Amino acid sequence: MDDDKQSVFWMERSFEFAEDALRNKEVPVGCIIVYNNQLLATGRNEVNETKNATRHAEIVAIDQVFLWCNSQNRDPNDVLRASTLYVTVEPCIMCTGALRTVGLGRVVYGCSNDRFGGCGSVLDVHSDDLDQLGPKFECTSGLMADRAVEILKQFYQGENTNAPDCKRKIKDKNV
Repeated sequence: MDDDKQSVFWMERSFEFAEDALRNKEVPVGCIIVYNNQLLATGRNEVNETKNATRHAEIVAIDQVFLWCNSQNRDPNDVLRASTLYVTVEPCIMCTGALRTVGLGRVVYGCSNDRFGGCGSVLDVHSDDLDQLGPKFECTSGLMADRAVEILKQFYQGENTNAPDCKRKIKDKNV
């Protein structure tokens, strides 16, 4: 399989986890981490479910890589450096910082995150000013972006029942 077909294949898998997040009333972001052409870890947002604001899809997947490395007696630095994260939405600033800190090799994402994106949409966590975070990673944007936007629209059409009352949408029942 050439690199483009392989990337589409893996991104399709990440959408499975975004759809699972949507079914579970989470912001529909899903991801996978691939190492040596092998699915190593998966993640989807678990913020509402766990009541933990740090449980973004990327963090969930990073945790799985560390567990795998521990069980296989592998160095996570070597594994992560040689791995690619496929994620439906551009990682936020927190997740991008975490990905740099753990030394991930590459990120491929669908749509941009115009409110919180850390790969350049809001803040470029790759800037030389932030070298203390760790090595920079290769970043590819826009793969299946339209599909990523559509699944986000599905989520935001509804009401987030986990949001505080003051933040919930007020729906006009007469419309």
